[in-house]
Amino acid sequence: MKSFVAKPNEIERKWYVVNADGKTLGRLSTEVATILRGKHKPTYTPHVDCGDYVIIINAEKVVLTGKKLDQKKFRWHTGYTGHLRERSYREMMAKKPETVVTHAIKGMLPKNTLGREMLKKLKVYKGDQHNHEAQKPEALEL
Repeated sequence: MKSFVAKPNEIERKWYVVNADGKTLGRLSTEVATILRGKHKPTYTPHVDCGDYVIIINAEKVVLTGKKLDQKKFRWHTGYTGHLRERSYREMMAKKPETVVTHAIKGMLPKNTLGREMLKKLKVYKGDQHNHEAQKPEALEL
């Protein structure tokens, strides 16, 4: 019996909508990362991007447990010497909740070209509106 290997042109992709209202950030991120990678499909192949598209709405209503809002820091470097920037998650959730959710999911994907391609299939929105109605996304309950 031969092993099955998915080919990029044979993959069927679906669109899913996930409502992040009241969901914990880490638990939401692991489920979404699994869908983006395609591990929920029986045709999963590690070296092929066989995942689906995911739209996350209500990103500002995601929950962080414990004291993470004040103690956990969001860090990035501008590229200039000594320019390490740092903000608490409370500030980031107030200003850019889409970035917080995207960053959490990005950390759970492969750190290579394949992972960057998978991240392009993620769409995160602040409110409950999105502009992907033409793709007829299915509501996904996590």
